[in-house]
Parts: sequence; structure tokens; C-alpha cells
Amino acid sequence: MSTAMTGHDKPLLLLIGTGGRAYREYLLRSIGAAYRVHLLADAEPGWERPHVAGATVLDMADTVGADAMCAAARKLGEPVAGVLAWDEARVLQAAKVAADLGLPSGDPDAVLRCRDKHLTRSALAAAGVPQPRSVLATAAHEALHAADEIGYPVVVKPRAMAASLGVVRVDAPAELSERFAFARDTTLPGAWRYDSALVEEFLTGPEISVDSAVHNGRLYPMFLARKETGYPPYFEEVGHTVDAADPLLLDPELLRILERTHAALGFTNGMTHTEVKLTPAGPKIIEVNARLGGDLIPYLGLRATGIDPALAAAAVACGRPPDLTPSHRRVGAVRFFYVERENTTLGAVRFDRDGLPAAIDQVAVLSRPGDVISPPPKGTLFGRIAFATAVAGTAEECRSALDAAAAALSVETAHAGVP
Repeated sequence: MSTAMTGHDKPLLLLIGTGGRAYREYLLRSIGAAYRVHLLADAEPGWERPHVAGATVLDMADTVGADAMCAAARKLGEPVAGVLAWDEARVLQAAKVAADLGLPSGDPDAVLRCRDKHLTRSALAAAGVPQPRSVLATAAHEALHAADEIGYPVVVKPRAMAASLGVVRVDAPAELSERFAFARDTTLPGAWRYDSALVEEFLTGPEISVDSAVHNGRLYPMFLARKETGYPPYFEEVGHTVDAADPLLLDPELLRILERTHAALGFTNGMTHTEVKLTPAGPKIIEVNARLGGDLIPYLGLRATGIDPALAAAAVACGRPPDLTPSHRRVGAVRFFYVERENTTLGAVRFDRDGLPAAIDQVAVLSRPGDVISPPPKGTLFGRIAFATAVAGTAEECRSALDAAAAALSVETAHAGVP
């Protein structure tokens, strides 16, 4: 079912899926002001309605096939300037629709090499790009053999998840069978399922991510985020910091590796979120996602630099170079909050806004009374009950403000579960 579009003075941009409002509305708000956005979704627009010119409701249970989406795009009756998706589960479909319409970002093979981490590893290995050793395993005995060859500790990870979901460190053979099954079987509604997982070399050093625009093969790094993880042996992403003046954005070695990575993957048009480990031996690629980063990293980049990631993404989707002119140099940071015990039934969750410093940019409660929530690994990404963002002149000011936000967060529980 489609709803009509209005306002033909702006280019028509096709958006496939939106993601959660708390994490993605700022992107839709930006492109909705500059483009006529037609949304392909599995339900009638709700919070999206003010930002879109029209919508088509489809059965989107299949996250690989795009025939129905291609047909819906052709039925719009006018040329589509670009196709865009920032939901990991929809990036391959967006590329297929763009290819069907003959648009620049239509390269499903390049997107697939990003979505499937085994294909990523194979492409990077063939090009000699620095990365951890990686072996594909379908069963625990294969994983044990791979870990013996690589050497403990190792990291076991799913082939097609994101946000560090299902990623776990293994320090000894006795742990491997259980943790291999955890990584292989971790899934979300609509996610791809494989009967295998990756066993990889554990790399030491801090981890960063770089969000980039790519236009006609040219790489435009935009934002560099320094990642904070928690809940070992898992790698839950509990916070990120984006500094507009981060010197790594100009580091020649890092930039060369990013360019080599995108060339190896054949990724020439679109947006990428590349995760990199800064090891004692130099930067090594952890993974590449064919979309803008999640966890509000692009939002932090927007607040820190003034560069609008949504408009950059829309521009390259339409075959135009992005405008990446910064307007300021600040630091932005986000922190996510969790419950302490498994199977906690929540009551009220709230921030005391009177106790928040000026550097706090926003606070958001992600849970509702009555929700049963657990911390990682059971809760993982969906164990988050709230987040806060801060914008200031330094990373230390952001950390101090986020500490204050943590102190201002009150969590009432209706029932405390398993200790």
C-alpha cells in the first residue's frame, strides 16, 4: 500500500527502513528537509510521518530478496535520485534496488562482501590488508582446531551480525564449545543465519571506528570514534567518543589502510563504518559495514564537527560528492546504561534533569515499566535501558558530564531477578 507524495521541487530519495527512533530520527529529519523521502517499511509511518513525503508498506520479512522493493520503486512513476538504507538488515536490499534502477550505489556484490564477514576476510587477505588471522568453522571441533593453530586467546564472532553482537573472547579449549555455539547462534529478528562462525586472532590495543563517505571510488573519512567496551569476555559497546580534532583522522598509515580496504572490497559508492584495532604492530581491520555507524556515532560526529552525515549519505546515494565542510571543533560522547541483574522487571526509569550539567546534550530512556531486562550477554544490545550524550570542548569534560548523567539516573525495579 502506498501513500501519495507531494512537493516535487526536491529530489526523490528512496529510504528502506528507518531503525529505532531514538537512534535514527536525526538522520531522517535531515534528509526529510532536503529531499522528498519515500519510505519502504513494514508498517504505516508513525514517528516518521513528519519527515517523509510518502510510504509504501511491504512484507519485509525477507532481508535478502528485493523483488517487491524493486517493483514498488518502479511504481512511483518518476525517477528516483537515490536509494539509501542505514539499517544493517536492509543494506543489501537497498543496493539491489539501486542496481535495478541503475543508480551509483547499486553494487550488491560489494555490500555482500561487507555484510558477510568471511567474505570480508577473504577479500582483505587477497589484497594483503592488515587484519587478524581468521578461520571459518561450522562445529566446535573445527573451532578447536582453528584456535590451536591461531593460539589462545581467540575471538569467536558471527558471520553477519553487527554492534559486536555474539562476539566473545575465548581463553582456553574448555570454554570454546559453549562460546562457539553462542557466537554461531546469536541472532535477531530478520538477521541472516549461518551454520558457521569465525575463529579469529585476539588483537590487543584500543579500538576505533571510522565513518566514511565513498564517491566514485574516492574515500572521504568523516568521523573517528574511540570505542569503550564492557562485560568481558563479551565486547558490549558501552560508549563512544568522537573528537573533531582527533589526530588519527590525519594519520597517513590509517588512511592508507582504509583506502586499501575499500579497494579490496570493491566498494566505490556509499557509506561505510570501518572498525579498526590499533595494535602495537599498527592498525588492523576488524570489520567493515556498508552503512553509517550505529550507536549514535554519526550523531556525535554531527554535534562535534557540524558535518551532516545524513546529507552526506544522501548525496553519495544520488551520485554526488558529499559536502564535508566542518563548522566547529568539539567533542561528543555517548554512554549506555544497563541493569545489574538478569531478568530484572523494570518500574520507572528516569533522569533527574535538575542534576545534569550543561555539557549533557540529551538523555533518553529506552525501556518501559514492566520490561524484563538483563545485562550482557543475555541482554546484549537490547539490555540497554537508557543513554546520555555529551558535547563539550574536551573528552574529559564529556566523561565528567556523563558521570553526572549516570548519577542522575534512577532505576526502580518491580522484581530483582537472578543475581
